[in-house]
Amino acid sequence: MPVYEYEHLGQGCRLGHKFEISQSIASDKLTQCPECGREIRRLISVCAISTPKTNSDLKSHGFTKLVRRDNGVYENVTATGKESKIWDVRKPETMPDLKSKIRD
Repeated sequence: MPVYEYEHLGQGCRLGHKFEISQSIASDKLTQCPECGREIRRLISVCAISTPKTNSDLKSHGFTKLVRRDNGVYENVTATGKESKIWDVRKPETMPDLKSKIRD
C-alpha cells in the first residue's frame, strides 16, 4: 500500500506536525487527522527519479547518443548491432536505426 504524507494546518498532535499514513490508492485523501480530528492536508512527496549517467546506461536503456566529431560527422557512442559507429549526414545509410529502439 502507498504511504502518504499529511500535514496539520494548525498545531500538530501526538503524530507530529507532519506524519505518514498507509492508504489504498483508491481511498479518498484524509481531511481530518485520525488521531486528533484537526484539519490536515495531503502533501506531494519527493520521489526518486533515476536517469542514465554513462554511455553504457544510455545504451542499455535504448537511447542513442551522438557526439559531434566534425562538420556533419557524429560518433554514435551507443551503437548496437549493425549500426555504424560514425554517422555522416551526407550518407543516409550511416544514420542510427532509431526505429529499432523506439517502442510503445
